[in-house]
Amino acid sequence: MKRTGITAAVMVAACLLWARHAHADSLDALKNAVTALQAQMVEMRKTYETTIAKLTARIDTLEKEKTEKEKTEKESTVAAVPGGVAKRAAVPLMPATLPSAAAAPGQGAAAPVTPPAAPPGTLPATLPTTLPSTAPAPAQYGAGAAKPARPAAANAFNPGIAGVLNGMFGSYSRNPDTAAVPGFQLGDEAGIGPRGFSLGESEVDLAANIDPYLYGWLVLSFDRENNVSVEEAYVQTTDLPWGFTAKAGRFFSGIGYLNEKHAHDWDFIDAPLPYRAFLGKQYGDDGVQLRWLAPTPWFLEFGGEAFRGDSFPAANAPGAGKGAFSAFVHAGDDINQSSSWLAGLSFLQTRASKRMDDTGTFNGRDNTGIASLVYKWAPDGNPVQRNLILSGEYFFGNENGRFNAIPIDQWRTGWYAQAVYQFMPRWRVGLRHDEVESGDVPVSLAGTSLDPMGHTPNNNSVLLEYDTSEFGRIRLQYNRDDADLSPNNEFIAAYTAIFGPHGAHRF
Repeated sequence: MKRTGITAAVMVAACLLWARHAHADSLDALKNAVTALQAQMVEMRKTYETTIAKLTARIDTLEKEKTEKEKTEKESTVAAVPGGVAKRAAVPLMPATLPSAAAAPGQGAAAPVTPPAAPPGTLPATLPTTLPSTAPAPAQYGAGAAKPARPAAANAFNPGIAGVLNGMFGSYSRNPDTAAVPGFQLGDEAGIGPRGFSLGESEVDLAANIDPYLYGWLVLSFDRENNVSVEEAYVQTTDLPWGFTAKAGRFFSGIGYLNEKHAHDWDFIDAPLPYRAFLGKQYGDDGVQLRWLAPTPWFLEFGGEAFRGDSFPAANAPGAGKGAFSAFVHAGDDINQSSSWLAGLSFLQTRASKRMDDTGTFNGRDNTGIASLVYKWAPDGNPVQRNLILSGEYFFGNENGRFNAIPIDQWRTGWYAQAVYQFMPRWRVGLRHDEVESGDVPVSLAGTSLDPMGHTPNNNSVLLEYDTSEFGRIRLQYNRDDADLSPNNEFIAAYTAIFGPHGAHRF
């Protein structure tokens, strides 16, 4: 028994000595690795500094050569005449810097213009074309003399230009040209795509900081019929106090969750059925907007808008060009490191004057409310590998006025819910259900577009998406579309490609 205890003690002591030796070896190996890494970083820093010095010297040499060349060209414009008098060419020389404004009396020359700084969350419109020289200023530039500024790049004030390309292929069991949603008068853009191959709605975007106080945005849209339209064109403030932001021009309203997003930013290829039925796919018009971001630890935003009233569900700018008004509030926060939420309430009131379709004409008011809720999840907040987006919206409202001179007061509701899951990098799948419903109308309006005909329009969609990168994606979608009285089986394939500077997508 004693021999067994002695043997065990010897074994324990041996294990402890071995563990201590292994721990020492591990520490030595770690120290050696850290030393090697430090040596590599020092070597990389030396290489970087050497490269920067070479680039700086090269830039200074090129600028010197350019200056000498310009001097030679300037001298060549001077024509010598008899008697030793020189006559300059008639072409005036441009100054090296552009003044920002005319100099005020008694203030001397105005300061040169510099491009405005980009507001937070936006990309610069242009990138610098030359690196700043690190060489010290010559001795002649003393405290009382200003160093001449370098000429600004020729494209320093040009806007950032981006393009969005969309293409589609559609296969439908029923003719999409006759698609309808019983109980709803639809806008011109509310239909589904054509059969076969087609060019989807593509865009050219121009964006830039106009000055330190204004930001400009212009979106030109091209449809498959080669028609060009101004989708958005507005100026937006960047420096208002107390959390306010103002916008004026043509833009998509801030109501709802999807309305303000461009179609290529939607998770599914097409708009949910309530957006088609209530808003003609997407509500945008000419007007003004004011937002206020509350100073709270969580996201809280209030907004209001006034529009001309030319776009569905409004029509023909009633009220002397003040035919639509909206209000909205958005709130959101992080639940934890991996998940977050966003909720919203919106209200839109429009007036329509002679809003027409094939079955009649509507004159009156349209009131629409939207309740939105979005949940996003990604492991540790990193959506690259996996992420999940759950979203849904509930629409409610009524139309009050006259259809074909017959009084109506029709209530309407609608909702959709969808889930999109990225199960591995570049691959996503999605499911969506959407439906709408409207109240009955007078018997005299039976058979018109406002007659629900005892039907509850609905749709179910399945999505498969592959992203070539953050700038390109290919999507396949199947819809079991029961919006009309007869079901329609829809197979849609689409690609989207974005190039050029493009603003960050909203939540």
